[in-house]
Amino acid sequence: MAKKEKTKKYRMVSLRFKTVAVIVFIALVLSVIAVAISYRVYSTRMDGHYKTVTSNLAKTAASQLNPEDLLRYYDEVKQIGEYDDDRYWADEAYKADYDAKADAIKDEAYYEMLDTLFDIKDSNDILYLYVQVIDGDNVTYLFDADRADDRCQLGTTHEISGPVKEMGASHPEYGIPAFITNETYGWLCTSVTPVLDDNGDPVALVGVDISMDDVMQDRMNYLCNMILLMGIVVIILSAVILFGVDKALVKPINKLSDASLSFVQDRDNEQKNVSAISGLKIRTGDEVETLADSIQQMERDINEYITNLTAVTAEKERIGAELDVATHIQSSMLPSIFPAFPERLEFDVYATMDPAKEVGGDFYDFFLVDERHLAVVMADVSGKGVPAALFMVIGKTLIKDHTLPNTDLGDVFTEVNDILCESNSEDLFITAFEGVLDLITGEFRFVNAGHEPPFIRRAEDGRFELYKIRPGFMLAGMEGMRYKGDCFTLSPGDKIFLYTDGVTEATDTDDQLFGMERLSESLNKVADAQPEEILPALKADIDAFVGSAPQFDDITMLCLTYKQKMQEGE
Repeated sequence: MAKKEKTKKYRMVSLRFKTVAVIVFIALVLSVIAVAISYRVYSTRMDGHYKTVTSNLAKTAASQLNPEDLLRYYDEVKQIGEYDDDRYWADEAYKADYDAKADAIKDEAYYEMLDTLFDIKDSNDILYLYVQVIDGDNVTYLFDADRADDRCQLGTTHEISGPVKEMGASHPEYGIPAFITNETYGWLCTSVTPVLDDNGDPVALVGVDISMDDVMQDRMNYLCNMILLMGIVVIILSAVILFGVDKALVKPINKLSDASLSFVQDRDNEQKNVSAISGLKIRTGDEVETLADSIQQMERDINEYITNLTAVTAEKERIGAELDVATHIQSSMLPSIFPAFPERLEFDVYATMDPAKEVGGDFYDFFLVDERHLAVVMADVSGKGVPAALFMVIGKTLIKDHTLPNTDLGDVFTEVNDILCESNSEDLFITAFEGVLDLITGEFRFVNAGHEPPFIRRAEDGRFELYKIRPGFMLAGMEGMRYKGDCFTLSPGDKIFLYTDGVTEATDTDDQLFGMERLSESLNKVADAQPEEILPALKADIDAFVGSAPQFDDITMLCLTYKQKMQEGE
């Protein structure tokens, strides 16, 4: 008893843990979403505000500059010669000479515009304020409102790089919308605005950089506060929900679990009149009570189902054993030993049948009517399973028994049809093709009862071609039908391929049929091979086409090669 209580206590703790884990997980997910959305909204607004401020300051600075003076300064700077930044900071003589030339360009208007830029910069907490002119892949500085010693002098030339090059695309001279970066100088909000002349053409670019370091720190503080707040909410919410779940759900479920664990033991105990499940008294007034009632009803249903299942399983095993025997019987009725006539050099024949179920309705046959005549049969019974297999046995036997020397094949099918119609209570029917090859003359007499037309490969052209014939009416479909035979002549080396509609109607996962065209292509890929090589190759092509789709119909094929003529008198 103590061991049972200990196990029960552990199980309750485990369920509580899982409940808390789920609650905490959901709360954390919701918290992360809330924090992410809140942070996103906050940062987007702040970024938008600073971009607007930076853009307005750049426009303000651009409006205070004289385009004509800027063009003049740029032209005069270019007359100084090419600027070498590395030499400027390394060679004092070069630096002094360049500064002297640059200072000579600066007039009163230049210093007035520079003072204006400094006023705008100092009044608006701008980190960097500069004026540039784009010259191919480079920019030339006209103004740099900076008091540092390493500021860009008039005429300083740098290669365009970084976000300015990427965002400026093919026309950076028209300015770049405000953007935020985190590079060498920290977090910066940058805006580049063009200075336009009277014709609206860009003359120079005004760049404004505002430091975003304090803003980014505010963001981090905001994010930390939000995470702390949501963490406290999650802890309080988890505790409240756990208390309610434990009382309303966990304890009743544990009772159901204990009762369910004893189900098999209670069933085996024939002396116990009341099981633990049927003895449950859970009255919570909600879905848990409904669950308890459902489990009690399930116990009654399971007991009844087990009783019925025992009987059904025994019957199914008996039927399965009988079907297994039927499968072996059916396969043994079809010729399956190859080569079938090793002593005969005039022909070679090979056939296969793959049923869709344990037993199938397709059948093939080949046999010698006499020493000079070989008969081949290909047929397909409507339906599947045992009824079709039994009807197949009848049809196969009747066709073989009625195929006699010097008998017209049309008369054979006429007689077989009448016999099948006499006892066809299941309304089954057979599509069949029978041919008889004269091994001496090569004459191939045939009759077709609604079956697929054969493919013939003539040795002279080496390709399988569909032999179009009028299909007659199916066997067992209507009593009194008259069938008419026909014939053609084979030459040594010719081949005949017979098949059922399970070949052409093989379906892939997209409900597309294998079809006559694919069958013709597959046949002609192996047209020169022997029959025992042709059929496996065709089956491989069909399987590759079908893929994982289930097989709905029997797949039956037969290939006959007329190798040489039989000599009369043999």
